Amino acid sequence: MDLHAPATPPHARTYRYDDIDRGFLQSRIAEFRDQVERRLAGTLTEDEFKPLRLMNGLYLQLHAYMLRVAIPYGVLDSRQLRQLAFIARRWDRGFGHFTTRQNIQFNWTNLQDAPDMLAALAEADMHAIQTSGNCIRNVTTDEFAGAARDELVDPRIYAEILRQWSTLHPEFTYLPRKFKIAITGAAHDRVAAKVHDIGVIAKRNAAGQVGFEVWAGGGLGRTPVIGTRIADFVPEPDFLAYLEAVLRVYNALGQRENIYKARIKILVRDLGDEFRRLVEAEFAAMPQGRYRLDPEVVQAIAAHFAPPPFARLTDDPPALRRARADDRRFSAWFATCTHPHRQPGYVSVVISLKPIGGIPGDASADQMDAVADLADRFSFGEIRVSHVQNLVLPHVRQEDLPALHAALASHGLATPNIGLVTDIIACPGMDYCALATARSIPVAQRISERFASLDRQLEIGTLHVNISGCINACGHHHVGHIGLLGVDKRGEEVYQITLGGSAGDDAAIGELIGPAFSSDAVVDAVDTLVRTYVAHRTPGEQFKDTYRRLGPAPFKEALYATA
Repeated sequence: MDLHAPATPPHARTYRYDDIDRGFLQSRIAEFRDQVERRLAGTLTEDEFKPLRLMNGLYLQLHAYMLRVAIPYGVLDSRQLRQLAFIARRWDRGFGHFTTRQNIQFNWTNLQDAPDMLAALAEADMHAIQTSGNCIRNVTTDEFAGAARDELVDPRIYAEILRQWSTLHPEFTYLPRKFKIAITGAAHDRVAAKVHDIGVIAKRNAAGQVGFEVWAGGGLGRTPVIGTRIADFVPEPDFLAYLEAVLRVYNALGQRENIYKARIKILVRDLGDEFRRLVEAEFAAMPQGRYRLDPEVVQAIAAHFAPPPFARLTDDPPALRRARADDRRFSAWFATCTHPHRQPGYVSVVISLKPIGGIPGDASADQMDAVADLADRFSFGEIRVSHVQNLVLPHVRQEDLPALHAALASHGLATPNIGLVTDIIACPGMDYCALATARSIPVAQRISERFASLDRQLEIGTLHVNISGCINACGHHHVGHIGLLGVDKRGEEVYQITLGGSAGDDAAIGELIGPAFSSDAVVDAVDTLVRTYVAHRTPGEQFKDTYRRLGPAPFKEALYATA
């Protein structure tokens, strides 16, 4: 198994290409440059060009081409983020959009510029391969990987193994449909594992050995499904072989003739427990010596993700205590935007890309440069992209938090709303996407403005609002505590509301509450739902729990009583 851990500068903890990788990228860029030139000259039709551009992450959207850039398992270093900022300035309109796949999209790409953008990406060891098409897409993982206090194993190790295994895998380049894998290194699911084609949750057995709980057949979109657990504990040496067995069964039996039934979730649903039996049979038939994941390979890749040189510190230093006591907004930011770190005296800091009235997931080139500078200053040059469209500095000294907060605030990046009602997931919707049937961005902006009061947000507590502009559910509305789906109804944009969804350990698909609301009425509807929740909740109860306890009756009555 030709997995490798190439040499990398000691401060960097992202995958760095070797000469073979770089040579391949240059040849791929040259090939695509020729294809673009032929398209511009008219010797390639759009139908002929479409599969070629999609292989390089280039989509044709409503107003322009969109380039989707792969950020493997959501990990960046400061050099790469600065290069993304450069691309945003040079070839886009000065910003990029971070997605729920831990990628970044540039929404205003000119076709003639696309090869130069790919060349600029390659300079920073980045690309756009397998960000589109019926292949294994970017493997996502926990944004707190290698830092979280509750982590069992570092999921970046296994995500990197999956990246190397899946990139241009000849057997899985033309699957029945696109395929998405998520892996978490903690027993607590922070990656929405159960709504992925394959979801992997790391475990340790009684002997302390690493293994993986495997879920298959989850997904959102037209047919939202919570996945099926098909393995309780796959030992580490069998990790790749077992996942390859899943892919082989799907590749052989997936319904290629019907795009709406081609995802693995349909196959798993239709086969039931027979799917698990087929995977086990395929796995048993594999030559185990060939497919076994060598511990030496795992150790070599794990060494690539060695922890940075942490200082010996203690938790809750005096500077932090003073700032929390003296500055209420800092205290709110600390409470909502930091995550416990495994190293005493450190935290992970979540940088909200959801300012009040802003576009969820967007960052300007100036902000990207600022985050890169702050990563160098405070977090060993490391940045993470979360699957809920925020950024993370994974390793920050607690004593540095007041200075970091002030610096972030100066760039509009210190909104204290992580996990709150204004931390909205939203797809680009009909402002950009050719598939969308309604706008997502303006609705998200108006909801965040309605709930702009920090006091009110904190009083409401944890509440996830997710918005999609079409049935494809890129905004994950099905698993929002409150989910909004924009649809076209006789030329009018209206919004269906689902309640009680969750992407976590208690994963659930939200339930449709009743008739849709107009764009003008939907913000009032969300406000009514939140007020109803606050009036009926018990102490410490989140929205989804209140909904599940009471059912839809009080929420429907509040929404439709005067309709």
